[in-house]
Amino acid sequence: MSQILVFLEHKSGQIKKSSLELLTAAKNSGAPFDAIALGAGAKALAEVAGGFGAQSLFVSEADVLKTYNPEAYTQAVALVVKDKKPAVLLATASLTCKDLFPRVGAKTGNGVATDCTTLKLTGTDAQVRRPLFAGKASVEVEFKNSSTKIILMRPNALEAQQPAAGKSATVSEITVPPMDLKTIVKNVVQGASAKVDLTEAKVIVSGGRGLKGPENFKLLEELATVLGGSVGASRAVVDAGWVPHDMQVGQTGKTVSPSLYIACGISGAIQHLAGMSSSKVIVAINKDKDAPIFQKATYGIVGDALEILPLLTAEFKKLLQ
Repeated sequence: MSQILVFLEHKSGQIKKSSLELLTAAKNSGAPFDAIALGAGAKALAEVAGGFGAQSLFVSEADVLKTYNPEAYTQAVALVVKDKKPAVLLATASLTCKDLFPRVGAKTGNGVATDCTTLKLTGTDAQVRRPLFAGKASVEVEFKNSSTKIILMRPNALEAQQPAAGKSATVSEITVPPMDLKTIVKNVVQGASAKVDLTEAKVIVSGGRGLKGPENFKLLEELATVLGGSVGASRAVVDAGWVPHDMQVGQTGKTVSPSLYIACGISGAIQHLAGMSSSKVIVAINKDKDAPIFQKATYGIVGDALEILPLLTAEFKKLLQ
């Protein structure tokens, strides 16, 4: 029996980077592990999972699982958890998994630790920490009366390796019984942007009210393009209608952990810091030398972001292109 089960997120058979991080952690633990993937294209992940050493890949490409449906996905995952009884279940702290795994935990009687930032796996033992109080403190999670510890890791919190070639996990079909679903997904509208999702981006350039208007977000786009990153925003500019909500970073937006976070014209309210304070390197650009963002910044530039951004973009172009 495998001690670890890894839930893989993918799109059209292409695995997400955050799932590679989980597979890397499972591989490095030295414990036997399996993986689970649901939806269209799930079987294509067998080589990826096997490349990390997964013994089996539990899959279902049933029509009811073609797109994410909380009832159907909960039933499918719960079937595997109850049958295999893994000591640890690893998933990403994505919007999908934050919705799915509390349901799985309730259905299987197991505890869930979400938005974790550190993980140490030793056989069946898992030690994790997660932030509290908008990132002001962190706590080591203790599981009580849980046969399976369900752990949701924040993207970019772990190292991601690439799978070895020439190996494939054994594909095991999940038989999902007929369900009388209360909700049915009729259609999924995909966003037009092809950029990396904020939660998985290694570089994020974010803007706030200091940019003075939505037309100036093109300066962020130019810098993000040069750095191979994505563009984020503070709640203030989202509320003002400058950019869509899916760009919002913060307590009521997305929580991110990039290698580099550049905050442009963002004062640094605690709600925003809660969503990006775990970034590896934080660069702050603000005209107010007393802005709270400078207290969290690795590097700070006091000045007008509208003047500094074109200079940064030009310099990075020289260095990187």
